[in-house]
Amino acid sequence: MTLFSNLPGDEGLPGHERARVMAAVMTTTLMGVFDGTMINIALPSMARAMQVPANVAVWFSNGYLLSAAMTLAIFAALAAHVGYRPVFLAGLATFTLTSLGCALAATPEMLTGMRILQGIGGAATLSIAPAILRSVFPGRLLGRILGLHALLIASSTAIAPVLGGTILDALSWQWLFAINIVPGSVALLLAWRALPRETAVDRSPFDAPGAMLSAVLLGSAIMLADSLQHVTQNINQVATGWGLLALVSALAFIWRIRRARSPILPPVMFKNGRFTLAALTSLASFVSQGITFVALPFLFQSVYGYSPVVSALLFTPWPIGIVLIAPHAGRWADTISAPLISTIGLMIFVCGLVLLATLPDSPSAWNICLRSLVCGIGFGCFQSPNNREMLSNVAREYASYASGVLSIVRTFGQCLGAAAVGVLLATAGSDHGRAVHFALWIAVIASTGSVLFSVSRLRPAVRASA
Repeated sequence: MTLFSNLPGDEGLPGHERARVMAAVMTTTLMGVFDGTMINIALPSMARAMQVPANVAVWFSNGYLLSAAMTLAIFAALAAHVGYRPVFLAGLATFTLTSLGCALAATPEMLTGMRILQGIGGAATLSIAPAILRSVFPGRLLGRILGLHALLIASSTAIAPVLGGTILDALSWQWLFAINIVPGSVALLLAWRALPRETAVDRSPFDAPGAMLSAVLLGSAIMLADSLQHVTQNINQVATGWGLLALVSALAFIWRIRRARSPILPPVMFKNGRFTLAALTSLASFVSQGITFVALPFLFQSVYGYSPVVSALLFTPWPIGIVLIAPHAGRWADTISAPLISTIGLMIFVCGLVLLATLPDSPSAWNICLRSLVCGIGFGCFQSPNNREMLSNVAREYASYASGVLSIVRTFGQCLGAAAVGVLLATAGSDHGRAVHFALWIAVIASTGSVLFSVSRLRPAVRASA
């Protein structure tokens, strides 16, 4: 395979060693993404089994997502200080062991605690996975490997509900966690043997105050987005509190990173126009994806009357589109132009969202699938070139930080999108159809914004300054 070929002057690892690192990283990413989304379909069953109300059961999912979001920046910065290997191995071991803990949990408190720890382990691996791939693969293959990684994340996100429903139908909810134990152990063995031991790491003091502020900022922002779903006629006091905490922590975080000698997120990265625009493009596009992934199940089930299983199957054209195009998009990004390819992909994505927003009152399954396929092709064409653009426009010593930013904008964008749908559903009452169609048009607007960000990268004036 081209990914494992060796040419004179290649940086990184030899081909056979790259293969083992790739296997460990991809397996770990697959488990982390699945665990972040697959459990949602099992929440009603888990609530009944543990005899808890829905508002308690939802923290079986939110505990994982919140702890992961709060620690992404911390682990990205920590990897720059101690190296990728110890952070990745510790995160993978934590994730695997807490998967066993989740499967054995007998009380809701224990399960929530295990999920929080599992989210921390997942953040340690997901935050630096792209940076690890960049460090072991030569620059000529960066687009291809990041294309495969983006394909894995996007398709896993779409397939997870189907897999979760299948496991839940045949087995108990505990197996949603138990299935991680064997692949997690294999990935840990591979990573232990294959991950290189870095010698050049940042010896400056770790920015503990910046780490704390980043956790508070990301956590309060996620909680603000979640609390907005419960706003009705009056301003929710909880949402106001989270909003004030997010604002204060954001100002304090900006003040800190500008003055710290070795900040948890170096501001110099954002002086590179192409990196900053790629990050903004990614954020806007994941807001659109977050809206779509939450809105469509309500459209399929509450408006069109499809069953949950059929609704999950209607998502499959999306990952199919990604699988068809993402590897090619990564190769084109290496040989043509990453901003150009990602911009074309975003334009296709916008067209697909417009097609979904204009679905008729009683569409056939094929009609829905074809429109979803267009979205998948567009998103698959956009994501891997855009990720390549982010990682290739920072110096190598900042690769882990850039990888963390990539994970943060993906997570935060999806949470904002989900919150937007929640607000619309709460204000629309029983009229789910109107709320969902309005949400899809907001997704169109957000993705159009991402196109504008992406197009601006094509101007000659946007130069790398780092």
